[in-house]
Amino acid sequence: MSNSVSNRSLWQSVTSDRQFNFLVVVNLLVLTAAVSISGIDFVNAYNLQSMAIQIPELGLLAIGVTLAMISGNGGIDLSGIALANLSGITAALLVPQFISPDDSPMTYVFVFGFVCLCVGFVGGIVNGLLVSRANLTPIIATLGTSLAFTGVSVVLTNGSGVRLGYIEPLDAFGHSPIMGVPMCFALFLVIAIIIGAVLRFTPFGTRLFLLGSNPKAARFAGFNEKRLFLTAYTISGMLASVAGFIIAARISSVKWDYGTSYVLIAILIVVMAGVKPEGGYGRISCVILSAAALQILSSMFNFLNISNFFRDFAWGVLLLVFLAVSKFDLRVWRLTKS
Repeated sequence: MSNSVSNRSLWQSVTSDRQFNFLVVVNLLVLTAAVSISGIDFVNAYNLQSMAIQIPELGLLAIGVTLAMISGNGGIDLSGIALANLSGITAALLVPQFISPDDSPMTYVFVFGFVCLCVGFVGGIVNGLLVSRANLTPIIATLGTSLAFTGVSVVLTNGSGVRLGYIEPLDAFGHSPIMGVPMCFALFLVIAIIIGAVLRFTPFGTRLFLLGSNPKAARFAGFNEKRLFLTAYTISGMLASVAGFIIAARISSVKWDYGTSYVLIAILIVVMAGVKPEGGYGRISCVILSAAALQILSSMFNFLNISNFFRDFAWGVLLLVFLAVSKFDLRVWRLTKS
């Protein structure tokens, strides 16, 4: 009985969130518009799976940005895609020195993923130390590390891409579905659910939200601010490394300049999800819905053969619109009018 009451209250808490409801409506409207413009083929199984395959890398980067924003202090992580690329490049260059993908493909894939995670962990620690210990402004610190990670990637590859070739288990992870759901998308959902649960039900999540919304109260409550910042940015770095692994699996290659617009899109996803840039609020469920809406819109652009330059323009305009809307309080406007 208590479990059913708890589940009901959790569901009511989610569905009563105005941003959640808004994003559900946005997804339905964008999907309806896409079907109207592109035809019923837009929602066939192949296209839905194709969209699901492309969501994880951006979604994981967006969750990393979400954690940084929730922590406050002007928090943001601009180094996500640079660290993702560095993770994939490091693994692609290092792992074949010890394990042959032809002789032991499964072992190769697991070690590849482990190396990616290690690079992401180190990169996240660097970001966290710069923010928590060196007291650098997060946007400046992560902009600097983004350039540093990119520079290391260029040095390692001489500015060229690194082809992985066809590695069956890696390719299957990047493209093959299980019961109609792509494996990389399933992994993304599992990670998102875990992060959401940690933020909602653990002391770490409670402290991170309080730190972002009222740092003075968090300080008087005895919270270890430096540890919270360090943990948030370290998790963000590891999420970027998972995105790097998924990118490598999806396109069978890695390159230092892959996803140059991903920083902008990840921030757009987070702002659309209602995460407050000043900190203290954010829902992972809204981040997932926001990423889905942008992916549907991007796929519609593909059907219409709209150029990538226009897409970048559209993402920039959308970001400015949502930032402006987030500053507008409808309740205050109503009170003023009345």
